[in-house]
Amino acid sequence: MRNLSLAAQRKLIYLTAAGVAAVFGYWFLFSDGLPILWGPTARASEIAEGRELFEREWAPNDPLAHGDGLGPVFNAKSCATCHFQGGLGGGGNVEHNAMSFEIHSRPSDPTFRTGTVHNFSTNPSLRETERTLRTLFPVIKGRTITNAGHCSTNITIPDFDPVRTQPVQTTALFGAGWVDLISDRAILRNERNRGLRAAGREMCLEFDNIPIGRARRVSGGIGKFGWKAQFATLEEFVAAACANELGLGTPLTEQAKPLSGPSPSVEPDLDKKQLRALVAFVKTLSKPVEVSGEPKAEHGKQVFHTTGCAVCHVPDMGGVKGVYSDFLLYTLEDPPPPGGRDEYNTAPPPELQLPERAEGEPKLNEWKTPPLWGVADSAPYFHDGASPTLKDAILRHRGDAKSVSEKFKSLGTDEQNALLAFLGTLKAPPDAPRLRDPSITKLSRK
Repeated sequence: MRNLSLAAQRKLIYLTAAGVAAVFGYWFLFSDGLPILWGPTARASEIAEGRELFEREWAPNDPLAHGDGLGPVFNAKSCATCHFQGGLGGGGNVEHNAMSFEIHSRPSDPTFRTGTVHNFSTNPSLRETERTLRTLFPVIKGRTITNAGHCSTNITIPDFDPVRTQPVQTTALFGAGWVDLISDRAILRNERNRGLRAAGREMCLEFDNIPIGRARRVSGGIGKFGWKAQFATLEEFVAAACANELGLGTPLTEQAKPLSGPSPSVEPDLDKKQLRALVAFVKTLSKPVEVSGEPKAEHGKQVFHTTGCAVCHVPDMGGVKGVYSDFLLYTLEDPPPPGGRDEYNTAPPPELQLPERAEGEPKLNEWKTPPLWGVADSAPYFHDGASPTLKDAILRHRGDAKSVSEKFKSLGTDEQNALLAFLGTLKAPPDAPRLRDPSITKLSRK
């Protein structure tokens, strides 16, 4: 540069800076982000306290609670009751399912409600069942309006059931602290980049793209936790689980209130220190591992990509390796045939002039892509646990994922088995803590 004039040197510097900026801009737009090299940490004493709280069997007026303790309605007495597959912090099986519900707008109440029908209560008079739910929110009887409009026609308004229910399975918590580190930007960037790639293919007259899911925007950011992506942070998720599953109020979330009966306000059962310790234990649970597989499993990993599984089950997200999720919402059931009844998303008849679900609120058949890490140790599968094997779960993918399941069905037996062998290498962490009292997972203990 000594032989260049000052102006030429400046120009060269500007061009170099522009080139670096262009490369960085390209990386910023299209990369998955820098690897996260250091996982979540917490003090050993905090983790130990959190584990004690996680495995504790809570009781009404529990001495460790600052409020009324367990209940008044709950699904378990301990976090460990439903989080045990593959070690402490894993998922649960079908018998530990909860029943989620939606209440659509009604003439007497325009509020759209969601919640859980709890399996147990501290007071028999507060016991919740699906029958209780339907008694509180009965079917709105249809009617016929005669001489409606200017044409003297009759309008028939059918019966409208405002209640929708669906069983929901307990998810594994392994690696939850790593998921918490994934930035909103990474999820939104992947969503946007998929849209750009799909638009490019459509310009080339390729229209067989897998539909793009949508990120759920919730208070606090983009939802990453829960089957409906209803929580943006791990702390919110843990606090809500305490409140809804154990009836333990926290500084962030009030304890679950019964569907019927009195529900007086009480002090939070867990204080800030206890909640922080519980979150510390959950966030430092090891992430699942991908064990080295035989050649068949290595080939199956390639099949996983070529069939389109990796489009939604993105292997690396936001610098977290091997998570296998894009954290977007998808519809996994085929729409009803013309004139058929939509069992999932029946809206109020227009004649009732009722508002539908809030903008962005997931439909009953929309689910977040679950991370596949650890999937080999988390049977049964799907949100309701109704798919006993991984093959059953793959074949059950319809709706937005229908093309992928159809490609899987078109594979030969060897390639199908290879893909399943690959999924079998996604194991729970080998160093997951063991339950001190395995009998705590039995429902008879409740």
